[in-house]
Amino acid sequence: MTDTFSTFVEGFNENSYHKMLGITLLEQRPSFGKIVLLKDENTPTGIGGSVHGGVLAAMVDIVMLVAIFGDMREGEQLAGTAELNINYLRQTHGEHIYAEANVIKRGRQLSFIEVDITDDDGRLCAKGQVLYAFRA
Repeated sequence: MTDTFSTFVEGFNENSYHKMLGITLLEQRPSFGKIVLLKDENTPTGIGGSVHGGVLAAMVDIVMLVAIFGDMREGEQLAGTAELNINYLRQTHGEHIYAEANVIKRGRQLSFIEVDITDDDGRLCAKGQVLYAFRA
């Protein structure tokens, strides 16, 4: 585990953006991350009181970093999100919204990560795909 990753994980739940969204870290290991959003009266909503799509997209970008950070290579530097796509499959309701990220393909300069967003009942609500860039 790199120092950058340790710092990221240790400060995850205290990050002001994560706190504002109501997101906490549930699990991390190399090439995998899981977070949860606790929906409350401050959670931005969309149609029918579902979680706003922008919040779900932020969850994709955040949980992807948990998976990537746990798989850093010696001398590697983060360059940022190169592309982020999200498909909204159904309205996202419930008290807890989960996002799980899996690194599918790890290259020298780009990694491909898939993210599943599910509700309390385990229903797939959104699917994200991210290309993340590195500098060697």
